[in-house]
Amino acid sequence: MITTGGTIAARLLLRARTDVPVDTPRDPAREAAERELSKPVYHENDPSLLQRALNRFWEWVDSLFAAASGVGPGGVLGLIAIVVVVLAVIAALWWRLGTPRRVAVSADALFDDSPRTAAEHRAAADRHATAGSWNQAVQERMRAIVRSLEERTLLDPRPGRTSDEAAAEAGRALPGHTDELRAAARSFDDVTYGGRSADESAYRRMERLDTALERTKPNLDAVDAVGSVAAVAQGAAE
Repeated sequence: MITTGGTIAARLLLRARTDVPVDTPRDPAREAAERELSKPVYHENDPSLLQRALNRFWEWVDSLFAAASGVGPGGVLGLIAIVVVVLAVIAALWWRLGTPRRVAVSADALFDDSPRTAAEHRAAADRHATAGSWNQAVQERMRAIVRSLEERTLLDPRPGRTSDEAAAEAGRALPGHTDELRAAARSFDDVTYGGRSADESAYRRMERLDTALERTKPNLDAVDAVGSVAAVAQGAAE
């Protein structure tokens, strides 16, 4: 028979046993924590993958500037000033020289290997102009100008002549158009060798020059002075 005192003691012993804390092993506890933290509710406000990549990039840029400012004069402001000056120089060179070309083009390539008449070059220029291909239109119109001067025996046909040489020689025979001839040669060089783009106004100026040259009486004394007498005589004989 269990006494009242024994019953009370048994109850106290049972309560003491149930109040003892339970120790969870380390690995299962870590796994449980990872499962809990992996729930979406804990990551609703996390930055996106793109945002994290951008943050890493700007951190890298910031560290790069910090490292460079330590060796550059004037710290960060001095480094920024140097970068601005370098970019300005690059922009100026780009504007002056045009877009770099992958393949170097010979400066002697005023005409291609297939000789054509001035009329054929003009027709090609008109086709390119109609299509809005102003670079090709400018090139063909300049070739038409030079070929026309050769056909009129104001220039002697000479392989390898550049547009600048043709403009200088033609300017002696047609002194009233010296500046326009130089401008036309410059436009040809810009689109052919400088990587620049022509527009309609550049082509129309060259077209008007071509028409004006056709109507201009040459200075024959200047033609004789530059040694074109032989070409004139050959043309008369033919």
